[in-house]
Amino acid sequence: MREWQAGRVDGGYAAPTPPDGGVERLAVQTLDEMRDRCLLTDEQHAEIGAWVSQARTPEAILAMPEGLWRTLELASVLMDVDADLRRPPELSFG
Repeated sequence: MREWQAGRVDGGYAAPTPPDGGVERLAVQTLDEMRDRCLLTDEQHAEIGAWVSQARTPEAILAMPEGLWRTLELASVLMDVDADLRRPPELSFG
């Protein structure tokens, strides 16, 4: 099931929310890294990038065609983009 959580991009995976349009830039950087690691083909990179860049809301991103969504999810799992979510929070007492 597709879920969107605040502060996340690329299909709901962990990333800080950058200010003023930085979400799209962050999504493109993540897609570039997926392509560079051979987790996406050039065609998949272009299709997903075009979808994300035209989407203006989280709901619009979630409406991505199923095949592209599955590709993005698999690349995200293989890249372990959720690693930060599994780490215990750092506590500092100062």
